[in-house]
Amino acid sequence: MPPHHAAAARRSPLTKITTWNVNSVRIRESHVADFLEREQPDLLLLQEIKCEAHQFPALAFSSLGYQSAVVGQKSYNGVAVLQRGPVHVTHRKLPGMTEADSHSRYIEVSSGDLIVGNLYLPNGNSNGDEGYAYKLEWMENLRKHAQAMLEAGKNFILAGDYNVCPTDADFAPGAISKTDALVRPQTRAAFNALIWLGLTEAVRALHPLETLYTFWDYQAGAWDRNSGLRIDHALLSPRVAERLSAVTIHKAEREKTQPSDHVPVTVNLTN
Repeated sequence: MPPHHAAAARRSPLTKITTWNVNSVRIRESHVADFLEREQPDLLLLQEIKCEAHQFPALAFSSLGYQSAVVGQKSYNGVAVLQRGPVHVTHRKLPGMTEADSHSRYIEVSSGDLIVGNLYLPNGNSNGDEGYAYKLEWMENLRKHAQAMLEAGKNFILAGDYNVCPTDADFAPGAISKTDALVRPQTRAAFNALIWLGLTEAVRALHPLETLYTFWDYQAGAWDRNSGLRIDHALLSPRVAERLSAVTIHKAEREKTQPSDHVPVTVNLTN
């Protein structure tokens, strides 16, 4: 984008953006509503909503001042965006994925000069080699999309449940097998390929050495033992990364009755 066009672009009013795998929005509706009232993010990205669009509790959230855009799927997957103000959707499927891909895993919105992609990346542990190949295909298409946006001079955030522990510091000892799809060398290489484009991983940019997790399994007392994983990430393009001021992992959400196994992660940007 020529400099005079870049200067003229209207800066997005979005300065507080949260991502959260809610593991069924209908079960966690009250938790989401409480979070919206308390934290008041400008944009809330939800993953694994586990419902079709017509079943999404949009009315409950609209009463709190949030409009919704939903890409749903019966019983599985599904992503949604809640925004204070109108939601301008630019993609309802990750560019590059074929129409035969029936999984609802991506929705992208724009506001002013900022594009925000909300993603629920495949886990990769089910369906054997085919399931893992799907994960890697998805990650490669995400990389291509990020590269295309960078080449077009776009400002963007790609946030959500990546189902990737980027390093061994991102999971508790014994919390996951070394052969798990979340930590395999090919998985980490695909994640690093995104970073090497010039993207900034928000949490580690501000908290490089802290032990931080965003997911605790429901089984084997993982929460009580703090046996967690850090798999929810926000990747920022260069100009957006310059505005990064804070990142918050809302760990207290995991202590609630009937919580999601993930907790929200909030990225704050300067105006």
